[in-house]
Amino acid sequence: MLKIFNSLSGQKETFTPIEPGKIRMYVCGMTVYDYCHIGHARVLVVFDVVYRFLKHLGYEVTYIRNITDIDDKIIQRANENDEDFHALTTRFIQAMHEDADALGVLRPTSEPKATDNMPAILTMIDTLVEKGYAYQADNGDVYFAVEKFKDYGQLSGKRIEDLRAGERVDVDTHKRDPLDFVLWKKAKVHEPAWDSRYGDGRPGWHIECSAMSTEMLGHHFDIHGGGQDLQFPHHENEIAQSECCYGEKFVNYWMHNGFVRVNEEKMSKSLGNFFTLRDVLKEYRAEEIRYFILSSHYRSPLNYSDEQLDLARSALARLYNALLDVQPSEKPTESDYQARFDAAMEDDFNTAEAMAVLFDLARELNRVKVEHSGQAPELAALLKYLANLIGLLEADPAQYLKSAVSENDMSDQDIEQKIARRQQAKQEKDWALADQIRDELVAAGIALEDSPEGTRWKRT
Repeated sequence: MLKIFNSLSGQKETFTPIEPGKIRMYVCGMTVYDYCHIGHARVLVVFDVVYRFLKHLGYEVTYIRNITDIDDKIIQRANENDEDFHALTTRFIQAMHEDADALGVLRPTSEPKATDNMPAILTMIDTLVEKGYAYQADNGDVYFAVEKFKDYGQLSGKRIEDLRAGERVDVDTHKRDPLDFVLWKKAKVHEPAWDSRYGDGRPGWHIECSAMSTEMLGHHFDIHGGGQDLQFPHHENEIAQSECCYGEKFVNYWMHNGFVRVNEEKMSKSLGNFFTLRDVLKEYRAEEIRYFILSSHYRSPLNYSDEQLDLARSALARLYNALLDVQPSEKPTESDYQARFDAAMEDDFNTAEAMAVLFDLARELNRVKVEHSGQAPELAALLKYLANLIGLLEADPAQYLKSAVSENDMSDQDIEQKIARRQQAKQEKDWALADQIRDELVAAGIALEDSPEGTRWKRT
């Protein structure tokens, strides 16, 4: 029985879909003005696993992950580059897809862009204004009136009175209340703009997600996810404007993944510890990064460090080694391992516990391999099947263990040439040279296994 920690209630709840057998899920995606960083990678991988496992449970899942392709940062970056904002966002959308594909992230059902959904956004703003929940200020911007929504703060646990007391009120503000947030921004000179009854302008960030999610999933849907940093004010504001607009509950289950820290510090460019996914991929394989992300429960803080990624590398190699030299059977046999794996994942998608089951299974597989037991193909099939459910162990074991992990590593061709030279030295009984070549390969992290059929190698 699936249980999900619901940020709205602050506790685990048994999951019950609105419509039996079907799940509608929305996750806040990227704002595309730069390359994805390791925090983005966590959101992509976490909700990819949620998507995969819900489908494994037999649900028909409609998964929407939006793209924010117009906001202040995008406009600023386009101006800095002297580049059309459409060209900028198109380039970084492609980069985002390349990074997500590398991580083994499945494409969502749909990826709506804000700029493609202006009619839905403006219709929602019109409704809020007509119902008295929003107003146009004298500067031309349209604001949501927070005090009109009595349940404001229900997701974050914040009280309006406390928030208002902590706000610094600008002297020249055009808001009626410092907590009010913008729905429509009046266009500045030379900014991208869309026509509306409020004048040329563009949407605020919060209204984009409410409009796109309800346009594609309905006014009331099952799951809404994103990073913990979005819980307030972004998701709080989504609830307020959506429930005021449509007069019904917006979302049943709210899921938030924890922060990513770097060497126990907050990741930021000012601290010099900001890493794009592409930076990390120069030193580590994508599957190692995915493993690292899933090694902690999604709600826990995740501490990024080279040491943690090195551990992920070693752990993945152990799993792939267990699969080496075994031809998995066509269909895995259900067992206690699968029951334990499913139980871990049904307990709020506990990937850390599920991966512990994979290692228990790998140890059992290694044992029966030594004993030359006929169970090995079935155990190997089960190990691959369960790991595949969370997007791991999808490569060929022999190729994975051979594959290069860094630009500085010895290439496959160099290794093969050294092995061939060593074989020639052995044939010529030049044992010193043969041992020297082996030592060079071992020092480079290459393990050799000699057999009557020849020499096999893998990276350690």
